[in-house]
Amino acid sequence: MPSISSANTIFVITIANLYPTPVQLQNYAADDILDIDALKSAETMMGVDGILSGGFVNVPWVQKVHLMGSSNSNLVFETWWASSLAAQDVYVASGTITYPSIKKVYTLTTGFLTSYKPLSAAKKLLQPREYEITWQIGAVSPTP
Repeated sequence: MPSISSANTIFVITIANLYPTPVQLQNYAADDILDIDALKSAETMMGVDGILSGGFVNVPWVQKVHLMGSSNSNLVFETWWASSLAAQDVYVASGTITYPSIKKVYTLTTGFLTSYKPLSAAKKLLQPREYEITWQIGAVSPTP
């Protein structure tokens, strides 16, 4: 039976003018590494006569990234947030997510940091930090 482990997932991100060289994020949370919200695949409207119509509408990919409180990769998001705050502007990212276990690579373009958790919740252990990136689009391809 083939492995479907997420332990070998690779997420590489580039942020224009901050991290022009791709940075591999590391030290993910154990139960939540990263996730993309379900995409709405059609927009529908019901007419007064009960006839349903629908059409395609482009939608963004909303991604959640969960990093351990001790992850050095938190610095990437801290820098991204602090730079946006200082510039009062946004920085655009691109990225790739590789799932070796299922031989897929997802390419993400035009991403914005849309939610930032500034510190870990302090419980018995420092809790993971969650970040949200909203991407213009994603594409999937098999790994070479």
